[in-house]
Amino acid sequence: MALAPTVAVIGGGQLARMMAEPAAAMGIPLRLLAEAPGGSAAQVIVDHEVGDYRDLATLERIVDGCAIVTFDHEHVPTEHLHALESRVAVRPGPHALVYAQDKGLMRTRLGELGVPCPRNAIVSSVDDVVAFGMPCVLKTTRGGYDGKGVWFVDTIADVEEAFESGATILAEEKVDFVRELSALVARSPSGQVAAYPVVHSTQRDGICAEVIAPAPDLDPALAVGAESLAMRIAAELDVTGILAVEMFETRDGRILVNELAMRPHNTGHWTQDGAETSQFENHLRAVLDLPLGDPAARAPWTVMVNILPVDGAAPLYDGYRHALARDPRLRVHLYGKELRPGRKVGHVNAWGEDLDETLQRARHAAAWFSGELGDESE
Repeated sequence: MALAPTVAVIGGGQLARMMAEPAAAMGIPLRLLAEAPGGSAAQVIVDHEVGDYRDLATLERIVDGCAIVTFDHEHVPTEHLHALESRVAVRPGPHALVYAQDKGLMRTRLGELGVPCPRNAIVSSVDDVVAFGMPCVLKTTRGGYDGKGVWFVDTIADVEEAFESGATILAEEKVDFVRELSALVARSPSGQVAAYPVVHSTQRDGICAEVIAPAPDLDPALAVGAESLAMRIAAELDVTGILAVEMFETRDGRILVNELAMRPHNTGHWTQDGAETSQFENHLRAVLDLPLGDPAARAPWTVMVNILPVDGAAPLYDGYRHALARDPRLRVHLYGKELRPGRKVGHVNAWGEDLDETLQRARHAAAWFSGELGDESE
């Protein structure tokens, strides 16, 4: 009987940590490159090394003896990914991942494919932004996440900070949207695709705060269109693994693509407890070119709420006695991270028949863990 191939994972954050559980269940060995000792994934993946993902020699050492390399983030230099292709199967490949790494290239390619996107342009001066039109959104083409590297500008005075970053800047129209949606798909090298229900995500200060699956009151035709668009993008870009397509639902009933992520994604964390097959298991199945699992929802509603500590929050473990006694069906996923106000340190999943009740259960538990509620709270 053949031994399972070892999968190298670059990046030691919570996404790699959450890959470890389905990998263990499937008997898939993982080897991790973590950024720091004691990082989130390094706490649970025994075979790990601490090193710099920007150093090619370190990457080559990590993938030695592995069959496949995949990622917790999109920040590995593109040229290093091309260099690794002679040693290991890189999934997603650099020819695809570059469109999640560089927002300017993403916008150009999606435009070529006729994918509906906000009006956009690369800008290099205040005059360029004025000519583009304000209000608008400025983004660094590389490296931004969770609201970092993003500026909402209404006046000339707001523009200068973006150019002080020294990064290449992309200007996008400020979209008048009803809500943000996310369409998540898994795709294997063989071309098999599994599409999860389209979800509604709520952002606060540029950080995903909660997700409702499926998106409430979403027109069925719009839902099918969003899923189809995500599957088409995955095929056109030749993505392997999970692809998250973040979208705007506009007031005039359209869908515009906002961002792409080629890895497990915050808007898919609900799948750990609310879908037949989690995004983490399907990511591993996809990069290994195994048959994909069923992405169907297990309950009418699943709600994911991120745990974002407030200043002075108590250690997270203290929340279990209250939250689990109050709601035995609840699932809490902690990342083993140091508490810091506004930092994602875990999430809560709740599911049920009634959306309002499910929202209340998930929000209450997350508020307890984040320190917003205390012992006196009901």
